[in-house]
Amino acid sequence: MMRIWFLPLLLVLSGSVIAAGQLLRGNPVAAVVLLLLFALLAAATSPLIFPRSIGAQEAQRRSAADGRPIVFWRPGCMYCLRLRIRLGRRARQLHWVNIWRDPAGAAMVRSANDGNETVPTLIVANTPHSNPDPAWVREQLASSD
Repeated sequence: MMRIWFLPLLLVLSGSVIAAGQLLRGNPVAAVVLLLLFALLAAATSPLIFPRSIGAQEAQRRSAADGRPIVFWRPGCMYCLRLRIRLGRRARQLHWVNIWRDPAGAAMVRSANDGNETVPTLIVANTPHSNPDPAWVREQLASSD
């Protein structure tokens, strides 16, 4: 659980220290701007902007029922963040599995990627795709509608 929040907490702490330094130098505007920037980075790397994660077995069950793809991801992954942002609202159509919370999901990712935990890994029709292009993922979602 703590590993998920390590990077966002580190960013908030670092931003607070840097902002305090700017305040001590008499630059309150710079302090506020830096604190906001670090807070935004912390939010972007936190699990808060991702749809609610489910377990790998539950994702497989749901995917079999509705045909929607499964995305294996982890907090702090910039490629996962890029995929999430580029999908926009369509990201909610996918089943998201956080591999740091689900050992079975991490094992599935390793088996699909020669032992590596390469994320995002997308499972479409039981075929894994490592770090797919977001445009391709949008096409897959459009074809499943």
